Parts: sequence; C-alpha cells; structure tokens
Amino acid sequence: MKKIRLALIAGGTSGERQVSLDGAAGVEKALDPARYIVTRYDPATDLAQLTIDAADIDAAFILLHGLHGEDGTVQGLLELLGIPYQGSGVLGSAMAMDKNLAKTMYRLHGLPVADWEMATVADIDEPARILDRLRLPLVIKPVRQGSSLGMSIVRQPEELPKALGKAFQYDREVMVEEFVQGREITVGVLGNDNPEALPLVEIIPDKRFDFFDYEAKYKKGASREICPAKVSDTIWDKAQQYALAAHRALQLSGYSRTDMIIVGDDLVLLETNTIPGMTPTSLLPQAATVHGLDFPALLDKLIELGIERAKALKRLNA
Repeated sequence: MKKIRLALIAGGTSGERQVSLDGAAGVEKALDPARYIVTRYDPATDLAQLTIDAADIDAAFILLHGLHGEDGTVQGLLELLGIPYQGSGVLGSAMAMDKNLAKTMYRLHGLPVADWEMATVADIDEPARILDRLRLPLVIKPVRQGSSLGMSIVRQPEELPKALGKAFQYDREVMVEEFVQGREITVGVLGNDNPEALPLVEIIPDKRFDFFDYEAKYKKGASREICPAKVSDTIWDKAQQYALAAHRALQLSGYSRTDMIIVGDDLVLLETNTIPGMTPTSLLPQAATVHGLDFPALLDKLIELGIERAKALKRLNA
C-alpha cells in the first residue's frame, strides 16, 4: 500500500501554541509509520515551505488551536493549495470560532443557550448597561479565543470592569453571558454526510477551580473526566441530539466536540470546538475509545474523512 504523505501542521502564533505542539508530538507518535510519511510544518515559520511542498502532499492534519488555525484561515490556504485536511471547512471553522455567531446560530436552530450581551470597551468604565440586562454571576469571554484564555467569572458588580479589561486584552470583541450552574459534559461528533454522536464525557474540575479554565484543562490531575458519563437516558439522548444539531447548524464536517451544562432535566450549550484536543487522554479521543476507536484508529478515521470530503468537493466542482 502506498504511504500517505501527511503534513502535520502545529504550533502557530496563538496563545495556545504550546498546547498545539504538545498535541502534535502525541499525534506523530501514534501515526502508523507503515501508513504515513509525516512532515511537520509550523505556521509561525513554515508556511512558505508548505506552499512549495504542496504538490507532494497527499493530506494535512491540522492541530492548531485558536486564531490563525482553528478559525478557517489555514483551512482556506490548504484549499487554495489543493491539500485535503481533516475537519471542517472555512465557513464552519470561522462560525464555530466566533462564540457570538455560534450562539446566534444555536438559537436560530432552537438549541438552548444562556442569555448574553456583547460588551464594548466603554462598558469597562460604565458597566451598568450590562448589569441591567443580565443577572449575576456572569461569564466574560473573548469571542475568538480557546482554552478559556482571557475568561473570568464575575460574582459581584465591582468585579466586572477588571474582567472586561482582561478579556479585551485577548480580543477586540468580548461576550458577557449569564453563568449556568450545573454538571459540565462534552459530546463528540464523528463523520461527514452522516455524522454520529460519541459517548458523553463529564468534566469535573478540582474544587479549587471556579470553572474548567486553562490550568484545569491542562495541568495534570487538575480535573477528572468520566466516560461514559453517568447521566440519565433522557440526558444522554438529548445531549447527543444537541451535539449533532450544533454540528449541522455550524455546517461542520469530519468531527467536532460540543460542551454543555446539565441543568435539571435539560441542557444549555456552551460552545463547539472544531479542532478538539488531540492526545490519547483528551476528551474526544476518550469518547472515541469507548466508542471502539483507539487513538491511532481515530487519527486514521479523521484523515480518511478529510480525504473523502475533498474528493466529494472536487466531484461537485468538476
């Protein structure tokens, strides 16, 4: 069997650069050398070389998080170069990365979300507008950041200006949403034309963390994950339906992972990740393992789906 010449794209310039590099090391180790010839490319330094090598690349595996990687920019470059890649295309990647737009799409498709407002820099000095419209506690989020960078929970009115100031250091657009108390779960989706939902994972941060922030996500032992999550059949079925609905609402393909909060017998959607963490112990790979795909098999499947999607698009455009 002819080996697939694979470009493993990782690093980049976002605040999640190290997370990307750490994940890429694990992915490269797990890829079967009998099936792949892997070449690493870092967008911070290697974009010119990627364009030079494009004709000799069969597929790309994007392992970038945050801006200039998860937001459709690298996806657009690969499409111009004619290189198939795993995951969602330009439009879906851009919509999912923009938390305000993603929540708007959720709501348009009847999916439950917390109330939110978009902040302005003026709200730092005059936060009354936001406090009049939303109920404390509040979650402050940069609109186009991942890994909870720049995120804060505000429980007292006087905390809001500082939290807004922090978020505006990470993005020119900032979202303020009502905090939803409950159990956090995440649901992966896998597939192109007929995607299927994976088993639920419950995320339990250590009690010293207010929420699943950067440290809780990546510090060893800072959080526990339970897969399959111990929830009722009603929640299980509804969570999988919502994950699939979010995937379709944002026009995603290949795979995604949607985070939610359990509130009584219902759920509230938080956000959808188009390039979830990709180590053997990351959330989506854990769910895939329970589903019957170990880590190397999951990587094979994602690459296969990316090549399949590129061939389908090529037939449409022929």
